[in-house]
Amino acid sequence: MSTPRILAFGGSLRRDSFNQKIAAIAAEGARDAGAEVTFIALRDFPMPIFDQDLEAANGMPAEAKKLKELFLKADGLIIASPEYNSSVTAALKNAIDWVSRAESDDEPSLAALSGKTALILSASPGGLGGLRGLVHLRAILGNLGITVLPDQIAIPSAYDAIKADGSLTDPKQTAQVKKLGSTLANQLKKLLA
Repeated sequence: MSTPRILAFGGSLRRDSFNQKIAAIAAEGARDAGAEVTFIALRDFPMPIFDQDLEAANGMPAEAKKLKELFLKADGLIIASPEYNSSVTAALKNAIDWVSRAESDDEPSLAALSGKTALILSASPGGLGGLRGLVHLRAILGNLGITVLPDQIAIPSAYDAIKADGSLTDPKQTAQVKKLGSTLANQLKKLLA
C-alpha cells in the first residue's frame, strides 16, 4: 500500500492567516494517520490574475507551474478557506484557475485536480466561521472532478478561538480538526490500496 500524499494550505495570503493555522492542525492529523503532507502558503506562489491572453503570450507563469507540480504529486488536498464577501478568496480561485490549465495538447483536462479527494474547512471572525464560502468551494472543487469529503468544520469567532501560536483554545475543536485530517488520510489509503 502506498503512502497517501496530501497538499495542505490556507486560502488566504495574509501572513497571520487563521486558515493557514487550522490547515496546519488538519495536516497534523493527516500525518498522525500515516500520510505524507506537504504544507505550503499560497503567498509563496505569487501569480498574476488568470488571463488567457497572458497565458497565450507567455505560457504558464513560473510560480503557477511550481504550484501545479505540487498538485500533480498529491493524492489529496486539505484546503482551509476563509470567506471573503460570502465566497472564496480571489487568491484561492486564481490558484485553482491556473492549476487547472493544461500546458500541452496531450495533457489530460484538469490533470492536476480531477480524481483527487479533498477536505475543506474554514475559520472566520464572524459567527458562521466561513461556512458560506465553503458552500462555494465545495461546488467549485466538485465541478473540477474532486471528491470533497462530506465532513467539514467552520470555526467562528476566530480571534478568540485561535491563539497566536496557531493552536485552538477549545481542545474539542482541535480534536475535530485533527480527525478531519486523519479521515482524509484513511480515505486515501483505501483508495490507493
